[in-house]
Amino acid sequence: MRGPKNTVIIAEKKLHPNTTKKTKNKASSKNSVAPKRPPSAFFIFMEQFRRDNKENFPENKSASAIAKEGGVIWKSMTESKAPYVAKAARKKAEYEIAIKQHNDNLNDDAMEISSSSSINTHEDVE
Repeated sequence: MRGPKNTVIIAEKKLHPNTTKKTKNKASSKNSVAPKRPPSAFFIFMEQFRRDNKENFPENKSASAIAKEGGVIWKSMTESKAPYVAKAARKKAEYEIAIKQHNDNLNDDAMEISSSSSINTHEDVE
């Protein structure tokens, strides 16, 4: 019994390929006004490495080659990672302060909305 039903669906898809596709419009769960997460020490290093590499080798335009070379250099670094780690820690602390302020503002806004929307619907009936 399943055969004819499936062939009908396949035939409809062949006749009307665009009408059977369903796209979902999902709203982003991210808050667009929230502070951006801070970069890690590696990304701070890579930002500087790309900038330096672009200045020293302007003809090299391969992003993958630059990323691979930066990764190899990062892995070989030991004590020289310290300034990048410190900068990442400082940016993380700034981010934590900013996100706390952001969340406090969201909570304050939510409290204002809930207090203004609460209406006393229970009236005393005499």
